[in-house]
Amino acid sequence: MIWHRISSFILKNRIPLVVAVLIGTAFMGYQASKVKLSYELAKILPVTNPDYQRYEAFKSHFGQDGNVMVLAIETDSMYQLKFFNDWYALSQQIRHIEGIKDVVSNANLYGITRDDSAHTFRVRPLVSRPLTTQSGLDSLHTRIAALPFYRGLVTDSSGRAHLMAITFDQKVVNTKNRIALVRQVEAVADSFGRRHTLAGSIASTSAGSSTVDTQSNGTVHMSGMPYIRTEFTAKVSKEMFLFLGLAFLVTALILFYFFRSLTVVLTALAVVGVAVIWATGYIVLLGYDITLLTGLIPPLIIVIGVPNTVFLLNRYHEELNRGRSQHEALAISTEKIGETTFFANVTTSVGFFVFYFTGSPLLLQFGLVSALGIMTTYVVSLILIPSIFSYLATPSAKQRGHLERRQVGNFLTWVDHLVHTRRTAIYTFIAIVTAISIVGALQINPIGYVVDDLPKNDPIYTDLKFIESRFKGVMPFEVSIDTQRPGRVLTPQTLTKIKLLEREFGKYSEFTRPLSLVEAVKFLYQSYRGGDPKYYALPGALELSQLASYAPQLKGAKNASGGLAFKAYLDSTFRYTRISFQMPDVGTVRTTQLINELQPKADSIFNIDRTTGKRVAATDQYDVHITGNSVVFTRGNDYLLTNLAESTALAILLVSVILIILLRDIRLSLIAILPSVVPLIVTAGIMGFCGIHLKPSTILIFSIAFGISSDGTIYFITKYRDELRNQKITIDRAVSETIRYTGISMFYTAIILFAGFAIFAASTFQGTVALGILVSITLLMGMASNLILLPAFLLTVDKQQNQKKLNKESQSTRN
Repeated sequence: MIWHRISSFILKNRIPLVVAVLIGTAFMGYQASKVKLSYELAKILPVTNPDYQRYEAFKSHFGQDGNVMVLAIETDSMYQLKFFNDWYALSQQIRHIEGIKDVVSNANLYGITRDDSAHTFRVRPLVSRPLTTQSGLDSLHTRIAALPFYRGLVTDSSGRAHLMAITFDQKVVNTKNRIALVRQVEAVADSFGRRHTLAGSIASTSAGSSTVDTQSNGTVHMSGMPYIRTEFTAKVSKEMFLFLGLAFLVTALILFYFFRSLTVVLTALAVVGVAVIWATGYIVLLGYDITLLTGLIPPLIIVIGVPNTVFLLNRYHEELNRGRSQHEALAISTEKIGETTFFANVTTSVGFFVFYFTGSPLLLQFGLVSALGIMTTYVVSLILIPSIFSYLATPSAKQRGHLERRQVGNFLTWVDHLVHTRRTAIYTFIAIVTAISIVGALQINPIGYVVDDLPKNDPIYTDLKFIESRFKGVMPFEVSIDTQRPGRVLTPQTLTKIKLLEREFGKYSEFTRPLSLVEAVKFLYQSYRGGDPKYYALPGALELSQLASYAPQLKGAKNASGGLAFKAYLDSTFRYTRISFQMPDVGTVRTTQLINELQPKADSIFNIDRTTGKRVAATDQYDVHITGNSVVFTRGNDYLLTNLAESTALAILLVSVILIILLRDIRLSLIAILPSVVPLIVTAGIMGFCGIHLKPSTILIFSIAFGISSDGTIYFITKYRDELRNQKITIDRAVSETIRYTGISMFYTAIILFAGFAIFAASTFQGTVALGILVSITLLMGMASNLILLPAFLLTVDKQQNQKKLNKESQSTRN
């Protein structure tokens, strides 16, 4: 028998195998030392997805859209001389940080004047140095108010909230250097905030006030995609080490409580520690980085790997209690548990590996590394545990006493009695719970937010909501326009269509005022007509031609001077342009609604003849698409939801195949899979009733929980089959023996897995908290289901088969 030969090979070649594992671990440890955090946006959509391809094309023309960090402050003191000069100094200080491309605030805006003598426009800063008089500041305030281009961009409608937009260099926004940049900006902004909060406090105290409104006296709120991504990355890094430490601590404490042996604890932790090194090494060898998901793999390996040790040692102690020698006990436990844990680890890895087929780079990486890590853990456990314990003294009867622990024994005796005498009650209870859970599952809301994984009191969340309440939002929402011909962007027809589309967007309260080529032209035209705000409008074709004589850029002159910044909204061929909006973090459902409503309108404006109502000729059509960070995030969330059912169904199918191989009975295999499916339905019900949304962080629950929960099915079925095959006993007796012996290990591992996944409740990410708690609950239910429902099914099938046999015999006697 193959597993007997494997067991003999391991015990005969202990030293070479252990040396090979250690050499491999040293190599993987070297690789693991080079692991890096990911500083890019999570790549959820497959590279073949049209939305992903459009976004990549957009970035190739205009660069990364999520490269603006914003600072916001609410105060009545902005246009007081000292405060304004400090705000100006802050903007200058940030501007001179290496890696910062531009800073826009009311302290460093630009004005445009028409120079008839040079037949050009002059672009000059409205503030070139700190102001010296209050009257000069009042004059500046009046000038800014007369420039509609800046309205709502740097100051809110109340005039109390003010925003500073900091543009990062494209070269650093997706690198490690972004963290240093954000930290430098944070430092100077916090210094500014502390200075003015203190000044406000002193002024308030001297005025006899007992309270201070810190929002009105210098509190700086920070947000924007570079800031949010940097803070998320920092949290991922911190939590990876936190979970790693907690996983080691929790499993060590539980193992010591069960086995009361420091040797067992140290051996188990050494085995999973080696496995963690291998798993981290795989991340580097495969060219991946640490993301929110791959950062969970090391603690997962610890939690999932320890049950291998529990089953091996329990069987080892069980065989010693039966009077076997140490060598015989190790050989039998390695052979029997080696087979059981092989199939169990395969089913667990299947639960993770199905993510490989989603096509999503984020899930693909997580699924592949997890599956490799789990199977590596199995191999390492099968080699190291028998090898290590073969050199240790035989455990005493006292050390093996945990197998006779009264509380666990009483529980298993009750379970055995239950499945033999109360099967109808079991089925009725399961049917009621399942029906209720289905009702709850139908209430699950599939929606995701960019920052909804954070607690509502987290500064990242509160600052974002503050800025959204004053400036609508910071999430990029872009319209990419391909005019199909070089130079066509600058034609009056194209500019008019852009104006009409902006008007449609203006009907939706979610969007900020647009930034586009049309807005720049309107700004120029206002200056061309002497600065009167009423001329902030798109001129007609004739005046546009006259305006272009002052601004060669509007004629398509690539090397035109004059300091007008069109590059951000025009490519070098003048074929592509963009319209940029910002929006609040409204969630994937609302974002999808906006896309579905606005995309047809955009297509209609650009490609439907407004006179005839017919589509224009193919040669005159525009390619207009809504894109940007918000769109890609929403499409990614929708993509994951679509793949949830597919990945879970694939996991169930693959595990069913494994059970068919084990049982060689299709009908019995399908019955055996049900105890692992029921906990998933109950978990879905809990999510629905508790208002836990389906989103990227919680979507993993079902495949992971099913893969691990089905381990219990494998453990029970292999022991049950072994009892029938070797002991030649009845099915009734085989079920009782399986509950008695395998039940102990299943109980131990269920507790370890429950506590191991529960450590994720310590996360600051609410999705990770939900993942940990729900998987813990699912696995506990899975243990109960495999210990109660599965044997009940086996006994019912046996009873039905016996009844059919009796009926046939009775029919034969009558004949």
